[in-house]
Amino acid sequence: TSAGAMVFMADSERAARLALESELETGLHVNFSLSFNGTARDELIRMQKRTASFLKRSKYSVLFYNPLLKTDFRVLFKAQYREFIRLFGKPPSHINGHQHFHLCANVILDSIIHGGAKIRRNFTFGPEEKDPFNRLYRRVADRWIMRRYAVTDYFFDISPISAKRMEVIADRSRGCSVELMVHPERDGEFSYLMGREFSKILANTETTGYDSV
Repeated sequence: TSAGAMVFMADSERAARLALESELETGLHVNFSLSFNGTARDELIRMQKRTASFLKRSKYSVLFYNPLLKTDFRVLFKAQYREFIRLFGKPPSHINGHQHFHLCANVILDSIIHGGAKIRRNFTFGPEEKDPFNRLYRRVADRWIMRRYAVTDYFFDISPISAKRMEVIADRSRGCSVELMVHPERDGEFSYLMGREFSKILANTETTGYDSV
């Protein structure tokens, strides 16, 4: 029902045309870590190398605010937002991020994404999936995010795929808004998305895009 688009990448122009032609709801997939290989200015490329170096240093880097990169994060986001509007002729329907770095401390604490925007929240995990500290951090972060942005009630990755897990996710969607992230370029996910089991789930589940969040 929706997709996230990267800008300043080699295929961004064609991807935007295809999304517009198919009237696919499209959000901005903010990129602070995967090298621009399209039409980005040298200044933006240098800034992104700095943010990528910081964010990839440790899995805990997202928790720490780096004052030396304050300008880099802000300029990179604004440049990508403007480029999205140039390509699509309108603002993004929602905002998420490559490797979920749109929720890193520099972006959130500096309120780089404008208030009221529809953004992707942290993953929803059950007690058996993550340690207590991880779940506590995500709960606190999501409560802060929910005060400033529009988010879904739950957010899941379709993987790992199992019938029991999908039934639980489908049940959550009855009376709540649930975002299910899928990557059709992965063979296993594509086969499941095109199969009978997922079709049956869709037949009994209301589906929509971020326009209803």
